[in-house]
Amino acid sequence: MTTAQDNLAAVLDAVRKIGPQLRENSAKAESENWIPQESIELLKDAGVFAAAVPERFGGLDLPVADQAEVLTEIARHCGSTGWVASVWMSSTWIASLYPDMAQEEIFADGSVRISGGFTPSGTLKETDGGYILQGTWRFNTGVRGAEWNICAAMAGAPGEGQQELFAIIPRSDVSVADDWDTFGAGGTGSVTSTVKDVFVPAHRVVDATVYDASTRDRWNADVNGRNYNLISYILATCAPVYIGLAKGALDLFLERLPGKGITYTEWTEQSQHPYTQIQVATAANKIAACEALQRVWLESVQSREDAGEKLTVEAKAAVRGQVGYVVQTTKEAVEILYNISSASTISRKNAFQRSYRDIAALSLHGLLTPVSSLEAHGRVLLGLEPGTEYI
Repeated sequence: MTTAQDNLAAVLDAVRKIGPQLRENSAKAESENWIPQESIELLKDAGVFAAAVPERFGGLDLPVADQAEVLTEIARHCGSTGWVASVWMSSTWIASLYPDMAQEEIFADGSVRISGGFTPSGTLKETDGGYILQGTWRFNTGVRGAEWNICAAMAGAPGEGQQELFAIIPRSDVSVADDWDTFGAGGTGSVTSTVKDVFVPAHRVVDATVYDASTRDRWNADVNGRNYNLISYILATCAPVYIGLAKGALDLFLERLPGKGITYTEWTEQSQHPYTQIQVATAANKIAACEALQRVWLESVQSREDAGEKLTVEAKAAVRGQVGYVVQTTKEAVEILYNISSASTISRKNAFQRSYRDIAALSLHGLLTPVSSLEAHGRVLLGLEPGTEYI
């Protein structure tokens, strides 16, 4: 009988085997503003797109800690590929919060790629049997290679009890712009997407109860183990990308070090310089500390869900603050290594500079930026309201 640990081991082994190819493809991903189709097929064959699909539909149904481990390994080889995989994986889990009829449609193949976002920049107008959706969404990571897309939108007339709803539609109903041109995370293809007058059946629309996984009309509504708090879960599947990026940067730095001297000095081996030794150890320990902190929030999220308990405000704020701290600290680790690298590091042929730019770019993500995340956590620690609904 195959166990969850067997499934995790198989996916991790497969991802490690394709890792060198993902790394090789990272330059192409950046130059084309989208990850190569080869990388997508490699991830699919490795089982990555089945990781969050419920076992009921032939998926691997990995718990969040196992998902995080897989995403770390992907991002270790290519930050953009890791970020896209994170979005596809977390959005797949979100689909498990939809009614049974929607799940049966979406999970029909046991492996699926879903994109989307939670900025309600669209509108939903009620009609017979469902809604008419239209709107435009920026920073839609992964939409270029997705099969389904989640669209956050407002329903109802302004000032008359508007409510936030979340529609999930086939990717074929979405048009995308060619407007992704950035200094970092270039391969994520986080383009602007637009939907015009698309009918969405009622069973593919959920309301704000999705935030605490309280949606109904689904087989798993009262099943413990996977009904995570939405924001905490998303944070928990984004953080591994930063950890993976930092681990990959350390790998790249150490690979280039043998035989490398320090220009314009008498040091013929940089590895022999005490300052290099201290800085490498500092970077490595920052990464290790982030991995240890990650285990804390993963345990918090999973243990409460296994017990059928909702996260408290304090627990949710801690997850956000700790993830923000990890974003800040992994970025510092990569900067430490960058600052002791040679001038040749700035060459686009050098993969390290891409890791440096990717983590700098991704650290500006609105939900993950350290300042806002640490503020929310600090406010709750001081007995105040978090100051944001996004915890």
